[in-house]
Amino acid sequence: MTIEPVTLVATEQGDGPPVVILHGLFGSAQNWGSVAKRLAPTRRVIVADLRNHGASPHAEPMDYPAMAADVAALIEARVGTGAAVIGHSMGGKVAMWLALARPTLVERLVVVDVAPVAYRPTLQAYAAAMRAVPLRPGMRRADADAALAPTVADAAERAFLLQNLRIGPDAHPEWRLNLAAIEAAVPTISAFPEPPDGARYDGPALIVAGERSGYVRAEHHARILELFPRAAFVVVPGAGHWVHAEAPDPFLRAVEPFLTMPE
Repeated sequence: MTIEPVTLVATEQGDGPPVVILHGLFGSAQNWGSVAKRLAPTRRVIVADLRNHGASPHAEPMDYPAMAADVAALIEARVGTGAAVIGHSMGGKVAMWLALARPTLVERLVVVDVAPVAYRPTLQAYAAAMRAVPLRPGMRRADADAALAPTVADAAERAFLLQNLRIGPDAHPEWRLNLAAIEAAVPTISAFPEPPDGARYDGPALIVAGERSGYVRAEHHARILELFPRAAFVVVPGAGHWVHAEAPDPFLRAVEPFLTMPE
């Protein structure tokens, strides 16, 4: 089946070797603003909104081959050759699939707190809860927060989700996410497609995990090394799943040397 990529919206800053950054589920390019700013003095940093997120087009299907095709088109259009690719969570799986499917476009790979394995689709409830928020003109962000609270108990997680709520000039709120497509696709996003026999990425790869997160476990290492035989592993002390946001200094101390080391 031919995949028709969409044109992703992406921000750019800095000058130097290109780095493409991919956010996770329910995220957007703005989640990586501070890290992008710190990388920009020595790198050309391109931070994308993936399909159905941020300002990028809403489109189906929402699976890893389609999302990776979008990123491949972005790299071809803006860079022309390979780029370092950093991906967090869902974006990390997009980056892994891109590296397996189009290895010449990935100069080196950084995967943040995710493995190429299937996880339980627990976040489907979040998408359903967001869709159920009764959006109406004049409602406050606090009203949406209260509507999400019974499903999303953690205030920080609600704040993260509510970054996607936009209040227009007519005071009518709307989600920037394509929540219907995301809710339907959560089982697919939580899994990872089976690569073709013999598929592997032989470029340098760095797997960055949060110490308090359970997303990258010891039993995942064999599968990671099967697909990414040059992978190195780093655990960021004290960090949970959102490693780059919770511990930006240790995260960058791990990632910046990897971006500059010879192949």
